Amino acid sequence: MLVSSTMHLLSMCVLSLVLSCCQGRVDPNFRIRAVNLGGWLVTEGWIKPSLFDGIVNKDFLDGTALQFKSVTTGKYLSAEQGGGSILVANRTTASGWETFRLWRTNETAFNFRVFGKQFIGVGTDGNGIDIVAVSKAPGHSETFEILRNSDDKNRVRIKAPNGYYLQAKTEEVVTADSQGNKGWGDDDPSVFVMKMTGRLEGEFQVTNGYGPENAPQVMREHWRTFIVEKDFEFISQNGLNAVRIPVGWWIASDPTPPPPFVGGSLQALDNAFQWAKKYGLKVIIDLHAAPGSQNGWEHSGCRDSSQEWGKTDETITQTVAVIDFLTSRYAKSPSLYAVELINEPLSPGVTLSSVIEYYKAGYAAVRRHTSTAFVVMSNRLGPMKPRELFPMASGLKRSVIDVHYYNLFEDMFNNMTLQQNIDFVYNNRSSQLNYLTTSNGPLTFVGEWVAEWQVVGAGKEDYQRLAEAQMEVYGRASFGWAYWTLKNVNKHWSLEWMINNGYIKL
Repeated sequence: MLVSSTMHLLSMCVLSLVLSCCQGRVDPNFRIRAVNLGGWLVTEGWIKPSLFDGIVNKDFLDGTALQFKSVTTGKYLSAEQGGGSILVANRTTASGWETFRLWRTNETAFNFRVFGKQFIGVGTDGNGIDIVAVSKAPGHSETFEILRNSDDKNRVRIKAPNGYYLQAKTEEVVTADSQGNKGWGDDDPSVFVMKMTGRLEGEFQVTNGYGPENAPQVMREHWRTFIVEKDFEFISQNGLNAVRIPVGWWIASDPTPPPPFVGGSLQALDNAFQWAKKYGLKVIIDLHAAPGSQNGWEHSGCRDSSQEWGKTDETITQTVAVIDFLTSRYAKSPSLYAVELINEPLSPGVTLSSVIEYYKAGYAAVRRHTSTAFVVMSNRLGPMKPRELFPMASGLKRSVIDVHYYNLFEDMFNNMTLQQNIDFVYNNRSSQLNYLTTSNGPLTFVGEWVAEWQVVGAGKEDYQRLAEAQMEVYGRASFGWAYWTLKNVNKHWSLEWMINNGYIKL
């Protein structure tokens, strides 16, 4: 299903008109062709992995998921019942109960959080050497060190706060009373084979990894150099008319945000608004990271994959205050076009009732300062109904529903051919977007997409065809689209690289 050439030319004409419209007036026919500035104000490691190069012990960042197999029992360490009890070494296979998430306290010391969200520690009862997972908050008794064999980094000992090492005496008895003097062979019950099963590379991991002495310098250099004024000039000169800028909730506390985050991101956002005004670009402020994390992913400022946002009134109230702060600060800027209340809340952890409660309050916070800025509300990811926000959003002026379309991440895309991927965009994505686009409902926004897929060995022309198909279909969104992202070490994720190398033409 192709868009006619007449419609395509009309779209280009509309774009030309809106680019020359008065900065002080919001044109209701303005359709966004934007690029996300991901990896700038909310850091995602896969965008600029060099940020992690200077971290000591960077294998052990916050949220790293580890499993430990005893060399003597041949079984995995496990928090019995997932937490709230003792540690054992009797599990033949490893999954949730056998996975420990790191909280980094310094370069060499760590807390281990278990499935039930308790921390392992040395018990205070009895002989003081029993290992339990009962504490909800880590302290000295829950702080350990990991010692690695210099010849085999996956062979480790875990040093307890009492100065001794953990050992699996039997499958049911794990204690902290070994001196670890038997070497690294299979006869020492204090030796474990470590397996890393997951890691996070977000701003929390960067700042806590460098620590309070070094993190400010590292992050401020990143903000100073990663996105600069010439990037806004490039965006303006290449057929784009807006930027979607992800920010974290701690920006509202700048210049002294809560640790481990550091000040400086607010100045970077101020710079973005100045450059946007200079080059005639609109700005969508996107709250990408909410307090407690709305999805458990690194780009939400999460420490260890826990999803806590929306489970208490406090997290919702705190997030509304962030929206109020950001809107009040930029409401008078001619470049402010929209405020996105939250990015990618994940179902079922975020319930429909909690996200609707928040969207109503967030919308009201925006309207306290501006009647013209659009308010963007992200559809939940995970199990949900595509129109579940319509009863609420349809009654709100200048409301927008944001959806993210990637031919990635789901198993269904693993074995698709080039043509099947393109057909999926023209058929499935088109139908999904049409279903959301109504004459009397909120506007629709494809807030993230990328010309990348699972096809192996695809050539330049293949990527051009995929990009063209997506621009044709997503260009029908009544609010517009935004490509993820401007800059990325992975070439096809970088719109700058795609444009400069002729993969995308706008």
